[in-house]
Amino acid sequence: MPTFRQASLAGLAMAIAASAAAAQQATTPAMPIREIDANLRFLSSDLLEGRAPATRGGALAEQYIAAQLESYGVKPGASGAYFQKVPIDVVTSAPKTIKVTASGKATANLRSPDDVVVWAGSVTPTSEAKGELVFVGYGAKAPEYRWDDYKGMDVKGKILLVLVNDPPATAAEPGLFGGKAMTYYGRWTYKYEEAERQGAAGMLIIHTTFEAGYPWQVVVGSNSTEHRLLPRPSNAPPPIGVRGWIQHDVAADLLKQAGLDLAQLVKQSDTRDFRPIATGITMDMSFANSVAHMSANNVVGVVTGADPKLASQYVVYSAHHDHLGIGPAVNGDSIYNGAYDNASGVSAILAVAHAAARAPVKPKRSQLFAFVTAEEAGLLGSQYFGEHPPVPARDIVAALNVDEANPEGLVRDVNVMGDDKSSLGPALAAMLTPEGVRISPDAQPQAGHFYRSDHFSFARVGIPSVTVSAGTDFVGKPAGWGKAHEEEYTSKHYHQPSDEYNPKWPLTGTAQIADIVYRFGTRLANAATIPTWNANAEFRAIREQSLRAR
Repeated sequence: MPTFRQASLAGLAMAIAASAAAAQQATTPAMPIREIDANLRFLSSDLLEGRAPATRGGALAEQYIAAQLESYGVKPGASGAYFQKVPIDVVTSAPKTIKVTASGKATANLRSPDDVVVWAGSVTPTSEAKGELVFVGYGAKAPEYRWDDYKGMDVKGKILLVLVNDPPATAAEPGLFGGKAMTYYGRWTYKYEEAERQGAAGMLIIHTTFEAGYPWQVVVGSNSTEHRLLPRPSNAPPPIGVRGWIQHDVAADLLKQAGLDLAQLVKQSDTRDFRPIATGITMDMSFANSVAHMSANNVVGVVTGADPKLASQYVVYSAHHDHLGIGPAVNGDSIYNGAYDNASGVSAILAVAHAAARAPVKPKRSQLFAFVTAEEAGLLGSQYFGEHPPVPARDIVAALNVDEANPEGLVRDVNVMGDDKSSLGPALAAMLTPEGVRISPDAQPQAGHFYRSDHFSFARVGIPSVTVSAGTDFVGKPAGWGKAHEEEYTSKHYHQPSDEYNPKWPLTGTAQIADIVYRFGTRLANAATIPTWNANAEFRAIREQSLRAR
């Protein structure tokens, strides 16, 4: 009598066989659910202690992934090694030393992490920022949109208060800042970077669940323990002393004491005429840190292409292997296992690597597998990979990333971050549509998902890139089930200790994502032409410049 998982695999095989691309799929190895299950179960176990970079658990994950690649016959892909060393500075704030106070036109002792979450802006034994609080709207300087929230105001030594996301589009300018879709100007990483360029002492971002795309407990869970940074380049501007988030109602109460209405300030910020507003409130933030200079590893493997002329070109498959490690306890559990995020994605890409290695006929181009570290710290591992690629970035024709590979079941739709930025989106749609699978539009374009996953690090150096994940139209589930499940995960489990392995997961959905990514990557590796950015994509010029340098 077949087991449940064997039956699930048989069901997946039947779905694959029904595809209009049956001729190609007949030679594609079925994605092994038992193997996916074993990898997912181990990578998300308590033994790995949440897989934080530069920890024992993180190192165990790296060694395990490399061992799996070697057992599959995937060759080392980082200058003859499986490991690409990523230098990481680890800064740990002492919670009992955190002081955040307001004086002047408003007085308050802000509680961490109930009112604010703050952390070090650089690798220093103490962090401090004291200065007047200045509201700078969205904190954006975007000449291509004729937008400047700073208007030449000298904010050196100031504490900046800024709104999450970027300015909204208007009826007159529906494409302003990407329309409904967030641009990089809306990402918290950009806001801190611009604050540094402006010489600010610190910055607090005002949190609201809808605009941020996640609740306050995610901010707490992601930022209340250790912080990891790449070593700063010698030509970088001086860092801001303190970075942080502040609850919306807390910020509103402070401003109200100073005679300012936050709701009115938001309205003013939505126009080009907005000018920075000095609040008359002095913020004083300080705390002690412990500092360690450490390293973690991207795990890289390669399957060499069959065409002597094209084997020096690559399709990259990526997934981040890290999570948050050990953090604040929730219901007595302090291990942030990261089963869905992103042991599932690693397990999917391991299945892709195994399939690529055992394929009897290799595609023309080579296939590179990058299991990157420190994604949760701000895409650090993929950023380092993009800035120090083991093969020239111009020779990477595309990057396909998987972050959260649906363990729940088969779907009729997929989400593709970046599908509207390059030829990858239409090409993937052309492959999936005859199979009865569609690409669904981003349900939360304002959340800026494109800039929050590792494919963005490849895009920043010009490589056409997407992240592929499941949609919400689940086979065998009632209408609305997928959306409700996604909302429940975001509110209750995302970046929480409860993101744990579930033995009841069928994992057919993880196998489906792996199969889609594998077949699409194989098509790209055999294609007569390489993917291209759309005319209005912000990364097109970088790509064209790198290709001219060949």
